[in-house]
Amino acid sequence: MRWLPIILLALGGLGLAQIPLEFSELYSKTTVRGVEFSPKLRALAGKQVVMTGWMAPPLKPKLDFFVLTKAPLATCPFCSSAADWPPDIVLVIMPPGRLAEPTTQRIRVVGRLEVGIKEDAATGFVSLVRIYADRVEEVR
Repeated sequence: MRWLPIILLALGGLGLAQIPLEFSELYSKTTVRGVEFSPKLRALAGKQVVMTGWMAPPLKPKLDFFVLTKAPLATCPFCSSAADWPPDIVLVIMPPGRLAEPTTQRIRVVGRLEVGIKEDAATGFVSLVRIYADRVEEVR
């Protein structure tokens, strides 16, 4: 048991520890020019994070990406521009060759955080915050 803190410190130093990120920690304020990324969000860019939320209604039956939301939604919040981006959603991108199954259950996503406006060339979708998922699992 005395080695646990050392192991956790080593994993964190290698970028393998998963840092919890809450929807309320994404932005520090909203102005007429849009949302401002929080200091915590900017500091976690490129690091492994874990977020828990709900999968927004999908656009197709097998998903190479989906939108993680703070609460269950009836419509796709991602089908708009960055100016309309709600402050409580995150784009989740699955690893190449892996697909997520649509679910109405609460889910946990673990992966690398990316921050900043980005437009997907294939779909034209615009996102502000993305997680490149290593793992997606239902929360029981």
